[in-house]
Amino acid sequence: MQGTRSHAIFFTVGPWLALSLLASGSVMFPASGAEAKACPVSVYEQLRKPAGPEAGPVEISCDVTLDPKDVIARPLAFSGAKASGVNLDCRGATLGTPDMSISHRRPTVIIRSVQGSDGMWSVPQGITVKNCTIIGNMRLAGLGLNGQSEQVRLSSLNRDHTTRAQAAAPTVIVLDKLDFVARGTLPLYLGPGVTKVTVSGSRFRGETTATALYLDAESAENRIIGNRFAVRTTRREQIAIDGSARNIISGNVFEGAVNGGIFLYRNAGEGGTIRHQPPQHNRIEGNSFRYDVMIRPRPAIWLNQRNGRTTHRFSAPNLPFGSSLDPRDLARFNVVRDNRISGGWKGLIRNTDPSNEVTDND
Repeated sequence: MQGTRSHAIFFTVGPWLALSLLASGSVMFPASGAEAKACPVSVYEQLRKPAGPEAGPVEISCDVTLDPKDVIARPLAFSGAKASGVNLDCRGATLGTPDMSISHRRPTVIIRSVQGSDGMWSVPQGITVKNCTIIGNMRLAGLGLNGQSEQVRLSSLNRDHTTRAQAAAPTVIVLDKLDFVARGTLPLYLGPGVTKVTVSGSRFRGETTATALYLDAESAENRIIGNRFAVRTTRREQIAIDGSARNIISGNVFEGAVNGGIFLYRNAGEGGTIRHQPPQHNRIEGNSFRYDVMIRPRPAIWLNQRNGRTTHRFSAPNLPFGSSLDPRDLARFNVVRDNRISGGWKGLIRNTDPSNEVTDND
């Protein structure tokens, strides 16, 4: 996705996004958006059909209501604008199994944008997934599956990368009352440009070599509200805010936070991708961090966790913007207020920039 190439995006959006994207000339809009309808019996038969660990995903583009006893042994995919407005209510059912093959390329559940042969992106929005146990992982992806994907890297070589990434990524997604059971992989990943996701009333458990939740570069305006984080990580924090801005993280409980709670940084240059947006204007309020082991604990909240200290810096003199110009995290203008640390002390909140408001924590 380089400089002069046309980047038309096809999807249904609300007026707040329509105005800004029309001004940039980068969006085509359909005449009207279709509402999701209840799925036919054939979809339920496909979901409940016995499947091997390598079975392909079932595409969901209609409303699904599961039986509490259901165990869905195939991945689910919500792909493109045709999945917009869909509701999945598991009613306690389980998505994924302990022996199902999963990875970042093959998640248990994926909500993804789709690029057509004409280069236009079809973007899902307004999807709700609730009351599910998810064994494995869930990913939301726009330009690419992660920050190092080729489409993401190429877009990052342009000054308007943040706008492009956000226009091409899923938006207005509700993840409510989910039980994430990690199986070594990152249980919930919001990819580059993903916006306006609400994660509420959910639980994160199991084991991972990564974090429990990752908000990747150029994502923004997500709400992480009233969740319980209890994933056993190898060494990582529970939530990574990597070049993600204007998020609200409030009312969450972090159990056994010895490896860290919430870290704000910018993963400058990884995979040759320039990170444009710094982790700024985030609000981290009213969270509880519980430390049960105090042998070399990592911070509950760490603003500017890396600040240029990285093994994958990427700098190009002909690209004087983003992390190519300045590899520091630039975590500024964030609010950290009314957070409680049990079994620790206030020194487990680290801040090196006076523009951040860090008050009334104990």
